[in-house]
Amino acid sequence: MINNMDVQKLGQESFDRAMRLLGDWNKGWQAIAAEMTDYSKRSIEQGTKTFEKLLAAKSMEQAIEIQTNYARRAYDDYMQQITKLSGMYANLAKEAYKPLRTGS
Repeated sequence: MINNMDVQKLGQESFDRAMRLLGDWNKGWQAIAAEMTDYSKRSIEQGTKTFEKLLAAKSMEQAIEIQTNYARRAYDDYMQQITKLSGMYANLAKEAYKPLRTGS
């Protein structure tokens, strides 16, 4: 026989589980947002520095080299960032699913 205390305890446990889930979910999104913000700042800084170097270029060959190096770095940084964010999204999904899977 289920009494009122059992129902209250079950309700409290469910509420606690939901709050932990939301807290973990929120932390994960905050980490992703912070990572994207940092990446955006780095990208803008690199673009600004490259533009300054282009303005100071003494020849067309030097300008092409500066632009080529920038494009290569930007691509490499982007690919690293995508890989990092993919892992962060996967971890977020895994952590969010864990309480539902284990029931705790």
